[in-house]
Amino acid sequence: MSRARADGLYLWLIGSMCFILSGAFLVTTNHGPVLDFKLVYCSARCLIQHCDPYQQSDVLHIYRAEGEASPLGSDAHIDDHIKFAMRNMYPPSEFVFTLPFAFFSPAVAYGLWIALLAGSFLLASLLMWNLGACYAPIISGGLLFLSLIFGGSLISYGNPGCIAVGLCVVAVWCFLQERFVPAGILCFAASLVLKPHDGGLVWIYFLLAGGVYRTRALQTLGVVTVLCLPMILWVQHLSPHWIQEMHQTLQVLTAHGALNDPGPTPAGGHGSCMITSLQSIISVFWDDPRIYNPISYLICAPLLIAWGIRTVRVRPTQRNAWFALAAIAALSMLPLYHRQYDSKLILLTIPACALLWAEGGPIKWIAFAVNTIGFILTGDLPWAFVISMCLRTHQYTTAASMQKLTAVLDIPLPLTLLVMGVFYLWIYLRNAAVPVLPGKPEGMADAPIPTAAAS
Repeated sequence: MSRARADGLYLWLIGSMCFILSGAFLVTTNHGPVLDFKLVYCSARCLIQHCDPYQQSDVLHIYRAEGEASPLGSDAHIDDHIKFAMRNMYPPSEFVFTLPFAFFSPAVAYGLWIALLAGSFLLASLLMWNLGACYAPIISGGLLFLSLIFGGSLISYGNPGCIAVGLCVVAVWCFLQERFVPAGILCFAASLVLKPHDGGLVWIYFLLAGGVYRTRALQTLGVVTVLCLPMILWVQHLSPHWIQEMHQTLQVLTAHGALNDPGPTPAGGHGSCMITSLQSIISVFWDDPRIYNPISYLICAPLLIAWGIRTVRVRPTQRNAWFALAAIAALSMLPLYHRQYDSKLILLTIPACALLWAEGGPIKWIAFAVNTIGFILTGDLPWAFVISMCLRTHQYTTAASMQKLTAVLDIPLPLTLLVMGVFYLWIYLRNAAVPVLPGKPEGMADAPIPTAAAS
């Protein structure tokens, strides 16, 4: 192992230790599972007890039934916030992944959930370092170091999106390297059933790219179909009106002033665990979904269409795949509701950034700056510090001052993701091919992707 590669790996190891220690500290101070895990666990328990997992009263009944001995909390802890959060917003496909946890006690299930979350994210980051290290090991390790030291809150949140992102990234590595492909298919299928709007556009890339990539996408779709169909039929039997109930839940959670409202309201996603969609920027100026939703779609649609057309027309090579995935990882966070833990999908930008750094020239500094800012702002720790400093140095008592604070918190992250997405899309679209450096491992070569027949 070269000195540079060893140094890059050390950066990843130090970041991983910080990730685990900070996550363990936050879990300990939370004194039990947080709401994101409570929701998926109680919904799954509700299903195996033959009640409606999309009916808030049924899910709350499961929560109450756990009693004092459960780490989920007792009746005394069921406040209005928990009652509001016990609304299942995920499609029935989630139960393919979450149902096995419901057969364990809450404490054991929570431990397994956190272990899987941390393990999948660490494995995903290591695999992205493995790709990037072939060109710029220290840069790749440094960027992952930033992501890991600021990402301990992922463990404490326990949100399914953290697992979905980790499994999606692992699957991408398997597909690009053509190694452990069956495991990659299962990981991608698990990611899609758990949170389809996280890795959905990544799956679209493999479908559009053709060759063996399309084969992998169709194989993943087949696994998803086989796993989800029985679960949907089961849910349909127990909850015939689950579609209407889930739609009503989404309306309640995204209503003005609600938990998932992107607008500048006290309950909205500002600062730590913020909402990353473009709606959170536009709503600072026009707090009306009839305005900020169409504007967000109009901004994202041309970018996604250009990305899709280029993917269909371009020769599918690994270099093209890196830039395509780097662009879509950032852009997919913008048109629809996502939060900071979902934006960890930008791990997929590591190989593209490393390749540009190795190529040299001014563009390498742009790539490095864009990625550095992106990995810092997608972490919760910097925002916790910013919020603390703002509240300590200023008095936000008037509507105007609160609007300024909201703008400071809401604008930087979605804007950075937009810049990152546009930058890598420009790299992907430009006509001049980025030369492949000599002497690299065969798996990193800019060779055409084999056809389905050849695979």
